Amino acid sequence: MRRGPLTAGEKVQFTDRRGRKITEQLIAGGSTQTEHGLILHDDVIGRTEGVVVTTVTAKRDAQTNPLHPERDAGKPWKAARAIGGWQYAVMRPRLADYVLSMPRGAQIMYPKDIAQVIQLGDIRTGHRVLESGAGSGAMSLNLLDAVGEEGSLTTIELRPDFARVAEANATVYYGSRPSWWDLRTGDFDSVAAGLPEHGYDRIVLDMLDPWNRLEQAWRVIAPGGVLIAYVTTTTQMSRLVEALRAAGVWTEPAVQETLERSWKAQGLAVRPDHQMIGHTGFLVVTRAMAPGFEALRKRERPTKDTVTDVDDLTPEEREAQLEDLELRDISDRKLRKVLRDLDRMVDALPER
Repeated sequence: MRRGPLTAGEKVQFTDRRGRKITEQLIAGGSTQTEHGLILHDDVIGRTEGVVVTTVTAKRDAQTNPLHPERDAGKPWKAARAIGGWQYAVMRPRLADYVLSMPRGAQIMYPKDIAQVIQLGDIRTGHRVLESGAGSGAMSLNLLDAVGEEGSLTTIELRPDFARVAEANATVYYGSRPSWWDLRTGDFDSVAAGLPEHGYDRIVLDMLDPWNRLEQAWRVIAPGGVLIAYVTTTTQMSRLVEALRAAGVWTEPAVQETLERSWKAQGLAVRPDHQMIGHTGFLVVTRAMAPGFEALRKRERPTKDTVTDVDDLTPEEREAQLEDLELRDISDRKLRKVLRDLDRMVDALPER
């Protein structure tokens, strides 16, 4: 954890009075371009968090995007107007802020889902964690923070270019490559086959087909260890859940998703924001049984059929299966009462 004066090479977050944030790496003699002038890095380096810096005055033409100069064509007044004098508060970014602002190739997992992975996966200091799918390193950074230097994280990433992105993002965040991180490239089954049996306390899967990786996952996870998988579609979630049940060595999987909505609060004007972060993915959580023991399962009611597709039945079979498919959940006595009440209401209507 970094404390004390801000130094060259680390990232800081500039926030203006409107709440707009810019995350930038400090460079001696460098500057950050904003809509309201330039922030000189030398005005920040050596100072503490929580200070306020002011942008320097500059001509508008100095702010023109060199890639798209045509955007200001026909607006000569812009080049003549001086800008600057805009204030920004300076802070070190939170890990969530860093993750959302860092360079990335693959789509990252949102902080709301990452937080649930840490909590539901019970990932704590000293744990040995195996992760599949580094992507841009968002989940890896949080796992490295959670286990700390007393623990270890082994990450398996299929694509070498994604592994480079994740490693670079972690290196910039920590100031050097984390020594407790073992980043490997290759497919999960091949790499996991060389890992020690029952050598990991927790497994985090963020991949397209986690149901095909359960055999090696169970081999390397310790008895009682937690496996938590992140999948984005209902079909992936269903296949994974059924595969976990069929394997017989995982406890009954729990499935959840998290929705996030922020609020505005100004005096008596308190209301939710118009936009929210809705569905991003499902988290499937289960635990490993000890070798030689089968997971306990809830007994389903004999009359409850959750497999048969009603469209595959003949008309006679469909009629016979109404109760089994739970298309009625009202007793005959209740139904007669409802019909009597409705008949009375119909009779009370004036004739038209």
